[in-house]
Amino acid sequence: MAHDDAELILLFRDEARERLDRIASLVGRLGEDRDAAVEVQRELHAIKGASRMLGLSHLSELCHRAEELVGDGSGGLGIELTALLDRLFTGVDSLESPPERTGTRSGSDAGRVGTSDRGSRRDTLRVRPEVVDGMADRSARLRVLSTAAARLVDRTFRLAYLAERGSRERSPREVLATVAASIRQLAVELEAGQRRIHRLAEGLLDAMVRLQLQPLRPVLLSLARHARELARSLGREVDVVVDAGETQLDRRIIHALEELLLHVVQNAVDHGIESTEERVSGGKPERGLIRLEAAAEGNRVRIVVADDGRGIDPDHILSTAMMRGEIGPEGASDLSTDETLRLLLRPGFSTREEASETSGRGIGLDAVAANVLAIGGDLGIESDPGVGTTVSVHVPATRRGERVLVIQVGGSVVAFPAATVRAYRVLDRNALETSTDRTVLETPTGSLRVRFLNELLGQPPSPSGTVIEVVIGGVASALITDAVVGEEEVFLRPLPERAGAPRVFDSVALLSSGRPVAVLSPSRLGLLEAGRDATVSAHVARGPLRVLLVDDSMATREMIRRLLEDAGFVVVGVGSAEEALDRLTEVAVDCVITDIEMPGMDGLELTRSLRGMPGFGELPVIVISTLDRPGDRRAGLEAGADAYLYKKNLDTRELLTLVRRVGGDA
Repeated sequence: MAHDDAELILLFRDEARERLDRIASLVGRLGEDRDAAVEVQRELHAIKGASRMLGLSHLSELCHRAEELVGDGSGGLGIELTALLDRLFTGVDSLESPPERTGTRSGSDAGRVGTSDRGSRRDTLRVRPEVVDGMADRSARLRVLSTAAARLVDRTFRLAYLAERGSRERSPREVLATVAASIRQLAVELEAGQRRIHRLAEGLLDAMVRLQLQPLRPVLLSLARHARELARSLGREVDVVVDAGETQLDRRIIHALEELLLHVVQNAVDHGIESTEERVSGGKPERGLIRLEAAAEGNRVRIVVADDGRGIDPDHILSTAMMRGEIGPEGASDLSTDETLRLLLRPGFSTREEASETSGRGIGLDAVAANVLAIGGDLGIESDPGVGTTVSVHVPATRRGERVLVIQVGGSVVAFPAATVRAYRVLDRNALETSTDRTVLETPTGSLRVRFLNELLGQPPSPSGTVIEVVIGGVASALITDAVVGEEEVFLRPLPERAGAPRVFDSVALLSSGRPVAVLSPSRLGLLEAGRDATVSAHVARGPLRVLLVDDSMATREMIRRLLEDAGFVVVGVGSAEEALDRLTEVAVDCVITDIEMPGMDGLELTRSLRGMPGFGELPVIVISTLDRPGDRRAGLEAGADAYLYKKNLDTRELLTLVRRVGGDA
């Protein structure tokens, strides 16, 4: 194929995809809207003409047959036209792309390339010129404000110098009064500048977020085609209705959801929709029905995959769970239907005896829920045996930071994703009712299962408290804690299993104050039984002791690193306390060795932060410092350090023995 022809094919392919998406969105209106029929014929005619010019006779013939169907308007139009459109989509997606135009591909290879190309097309953003102009304008204004802020910093240093000199004069009051007045004026200017910077930064972030928004309809239409193709391969008949309106979603969230939604759709076809014979004998229409819906709900989007299939039998779920030893008979009798359905979200849980080529043995629904929660969403399941199943996914419409509630639990401060919080208020203990194995909270909307965060985290109970109503997987429950400190927007970093944190945590966030906090996982919290010990051993020996070495001096860090590695330890070296907190979310260590005097957060602040973080409160910390006054040593130990050594005349043997002892290897 000539290069020019290949480029024309690519142009045709992208244009045809857009026209086919438009046709698919109009099919449902053909029987009642004449304008829709005219528009469908116009789009088909355009594709047919272009495909004939390029010699794509198989596509032009399909378009011609579809035109005749629309013009005829006979019964069964939707089913026949949808089948033709699926063939058109497949043919367009399999068209050759430039990197492969000199080679020969099999049909299956072509299909994979087509799928990849669709992803590439979604990775291309079309931006209006006025949006780019606005972002450039805000960026320029931010630079101007940054320059002004630099001048204010210079003035601050000059005032500090004047205050220092004035304090040494015989009558420093007048000088210090003048400096104080200047500082107040400086604070006013700083506050005004900070407000302007904040407004510009928010506007710039909002513009960037809006650039990421994409319509959800093409994604759902693609899932609908997959559902129909899968049903045909299984010998079943299914209609798929798509209702997305103009709903838009952040393209990064769309990418994260596509594979997950595909799994849910496969389950709906393979596990849900019955064979034609089974449906007829059960008094259902021969053709199964799957609904794919999307709608905006405030700043979130709700996506629904619903089928009218056989549904899920709660009794079968319970019997499977008891057979596998995941729940006892007494616990099973206390579970509501919603709680029983949530058992399907447990890792590896399945009610199928045999694996299927399409969707395995159900393994993966737990991963779907976990990944939805990882992007700030929530997954719910509703099912009526013999009637059907509905899976609902609620996700934020855009990806900015994650809003969290900052919570006081005993002596610790933790965070909880605000997206799952329905309300919080002071606890009325008279509303609590306790039985032998559970506690419930009576509310105007009904009874809520209660979990005490203090108990789950091994903290002493509080005489007072705050109740937080949450919805996890569509199931409402109540969390009891000491107090809600506030709400913040943060960025989450994953907390690896090897970090040794309690099971109920899966990430860590840095608050605006610079304090790191562990973030509770709604999915893990939802699967824990009330009162069950959620903690795991914080430090499990895995071969050589692992040491995190924190010192801003590269020379000192390298010298101590060599000493430790020569003794057989595994050493991770970092140059700041902030970097140390970041690395602790990625690697598990048995001991921390830190300097005190470092830019930004010093070693004492690092130690205090670790002592307040669940999972790191007992992590051994050794301070090695040049500060050798008794008061310095006392300050280090009061901050929570296990030992305090002086860099001057450092005894290597003492250091190695100490690391082995506090690290649990002695």
